[in-house]
Amino acid sequence: MKRIGLLSDTHAFWDNKYLEYFEECDEIWHAGDIGSTEVAERLAAFRTLRAVVGNCDGGDLRRMFPQRLRWDCEGADVLMTHIGGYPGHYDRSIIGQLYARPPKLFICGHSHILKVKYDSTLGLLHINPGAAGIQGWHQVRTLVRFTVDAGQFSDLEVIEMGR
Repeated sequence: MKRIGLLSDTHAFWDNKYLEYFEECDEIWHAGDIGSTEVAERLAAFRTLRAVVGNCDGGDLRRMFPQRLRWDCEGADVLMTHIGGYPGHYDRSIIGQLYARPPKLFICGHSHILKVKYDSTLGLLHINPGAAGIQGWHQVRTLVRFTVDAGQFSDLEVIEMGR
């Protein structure tokens, strides 16, 4: 069983509340547009960090993290990328991979729109944690926490952090 802290689109913004809200988590996953190596290093110093780069991330971050990650977490096949769309509207850059071999959990960021949706066509859970940074048009910064155990997801929480 693992407790996961998920965020995206920090755009180089740091908030000590990340560590407070992810205190009970075993791993932190960042779905891109990290914005600075400092943010990535601070998260990685606190917990195991899995991250992908976003379209706004520069060279140093591109050397640290891939564009896509796929791995097994506690029996669940997880696929994470920055630009991915959502069920019924997947981005053309990922749709082929999703249909060829659907993961159990598909995570992306980019839109700054918090979305948790089950795709019954592909049998996968989609999560976009919204944006945890201050850059962008979103009105509320958000994080997500959840548990993965024996290939199942539970205890999903949305954390609103204000503007």
